[in-house]
Amino acid sequence: MPSSRSRSPIRRAGRAAGLAGRLVGASAVAGVLTAGLALPALGSVGLAAKGAVSDFDSLPGDFTAPPLSQASTVYDADGGVIATVYERDRTVVPSEQIAPLMKAALVDIEDNRFYQHGAVDLKGVLRAIDKNAASGEISEGASTLTQQYVKNVFVDEAGDDPKAVQAAQAQTLGRKVKEMKYAIKLEQTLTKDQILTDYLNITFFGEQAYGVEAAAQRYFSTHAKDLTLPQAALLAGLVQSPTGYDPVVNPRAAKDRRDTVLGKMAEYGSITRAQADEAIATPVTLKVSRPRQGCITAQDGEGFFCDYVHRVITTDPAFGATSAERQALWARGGLQIRTTLDPATQRAVQKSVTEHVYAGDKAAGAMTVVQPGTGRILAMGQSRPYGPAAGQTLINLNAGTSMGGGQGFPTGSTFKPIVAAAALENGLTPAQSYPSPYSTPWPAMKNCAGDRYPQGGEVHNDESDMVGPFTMAPAMAESVNTYFAALEGETGLCTVEQTAAELGITQQGGGAKLDAVPSMALGSNSLTPLDMAAAYAAFAAHGTYCRPVAITSVSTADGKALKAPAADCRQAVSADTADALTTMLKGVVQDGTGTKAGLDDRDSAGKTGTTNGSKQVWFVGYTAELAAATVVGDTDNQASLNNRRIGGRQIGSASGGTVAGPIWRDAIAAALQGSPPRPLAQVPLP
Repeated sequence: MPSSRSRSPIRRAGRAAGLAGRLVGASAVAGVLTAGLALPALGSVGLAAKGAVSDFDSLPGDFTAPPLSQASTVYDADGGVIATVYERDRTVVPSEQIAPLMKAALVDIEDNRFYQHGAVDLKGVLRAIDKNAASGEISEGASTLTQQYVKNVFVDEAGDDPKAVQAAQAQTLGRKVKEMKYAIKLEQTLTKDQILTDYLNITFFGEQAYGVEAAAQRYFSTHAKDLTLPQAALLAGLVQSPTGYDPVVNPRAAKDRRDTVLGKMAEYGSITRAQADEAIATPVTLKVSRPRQGCITAQDGEGFFCDYVHRVITTDPAFGATSAERQALWARGGLQIRTTLDPATQRAVQKSVTEHVYAGDKAAGAMTVVQPGTGRILAMGQSRPYGPAAGQTLINLNAGTSMGGGQGFPTGSTFKPIVAAAALENGLTPAQSYPSPYSTPWPAMKNCAGDRYPQGGEVHNDESDMVGPFTMAPAMAESVNTYFAALEGETGLCTVEQTAAELGITQQGGGAKLDAVPSMALGSNSLTPLDMAAAYAAFAAHGTYCRPVAITSVSTADGKALKAPAADCRQAVSADTADALTTMLKGVVQDGTGTKAGLDDRDSAGKTGTTNGSKQVWFVGYTAELAAATVVGDTDNQASLNNRRIGGRQIGSASGGTVAGPIWRDAIAAALQGSPPRPLAQVPLP
């Protein structure tokens, strides 16, 4: 074990200048000594000292170190790390989490009289003045660890601004005066151990590692509290020149510097000579953890969800008044962000999406899972990997443009349940019957803005032999277009628009207001999987709609809790309406267009959607536990999916039931594997 070294009592900064201060005052001492350091030509000292005294006295007396830039971490619902994001890779640790050997090594190599002097080391200054005067240049500095810490604070505040960093490091008289005064102030308010701990947390150790904890992780894949003697000596040696002594690229220079530190530790009594010799005999052994940061590092397709969380933090005023403040909080605030993402559900979704739609296909697939009754986003999967490279994308197809996504996709017939919900909420019943011929004119309608749409145009069914009359449930199962055109006409376009808003649908994926036109009933608006999953989750939850949420809690580096966005759950439609819809949508997967999406071990309900020309295909459905929306479409050319090769299979006539439905089925079956089935609502229908 290293031998202990007795230290003299801690001296405050006011006492540091005490000896000379009794004669000429602290400001005069600071001015003379700083000028002597900065101006080795002795004849200039008097003039420079006079200006330095004036500069010293004019500086404000208070010095408050700002919060250090720290890495933020995004966690999944099980506590696993999704990603770490930072401008500075730093984790601030308290004194007790830094190995004593690390502290001793730094003091011995950088400022061996740290515990004997105050903010300014008068002996060191005088020695440096003598050397500088003899050499005619600044060949030796005399900054104490406290002064170095002050300089590092200014450098850290400068961020990535090259000019600001240069100014913070400039060898000027003004900067030295500022460092000296603030160092004196610090030693009047902090203990030596506090200053040393702060120094070790702020200083740069190379290889993008800021602070001793990040450095321990980077070079040795360990924690600062567990550093061995050779490891601590190597890190202490890096402070003087992180690049020159970088053990990754300059191992010989790094070892020489490490051994110098070990020699100093033995010289000053922190360790014995035998301990130093034993450590010097060991090679430099690294276990490098390469810096990995940002959503690009997320696994299992979680990058898109991570990016969504980033957008929440940087757009919600709860996290800062301005965009710049919110971005700084994300990148520098050391946030601990707990999210709703369920890793098992995410793996199931990502596996299914990527097995059914390949990354290199012209078509792209996306799927979002939301928990009914809570609004929690449990998974976001996508067929193309997250990233900026060829074959990758940074566009989250599950969300709208305001949240880093695309324009959305026309929803096709998956919008019909919303029309049905509006009808049921306004007095119509599942027994409502219409002739529903193969083709019929659109009925006259008026939206909430007062726009009138006269009777005219033609709406027709997918098959010429699909003719009525139909009631609501069979029309839903077979997706009869002419039935829902008549239902929308009788319910009222404005009523449908209002019901959609109650279910969270007020705008399209690109940000435009929902287009309340007759063709809305057949899915002419471009919506996102997230919007549709959340709307259908309300049907599963007996009419309770919850705004989708991705974050459960956010805390700052000092443990302060920030307000996370709330789901604001509310009764969007009555339980009777929701349960009637669930009963109808169960029929879709039992013997309607969605049979290929049905689950074997539990109740499921949902609706298929196929747009004109099969350019986009959907399946949106739910169990009692999960609601999810799946879409497949050609995002580049908006071309038909018919007669295309998707996921290694040749697709003839593409539809929501045959292409999107199996993705939904496989993902939900895997996500719920092993969990006991819960029944969905079932009510009598005519």
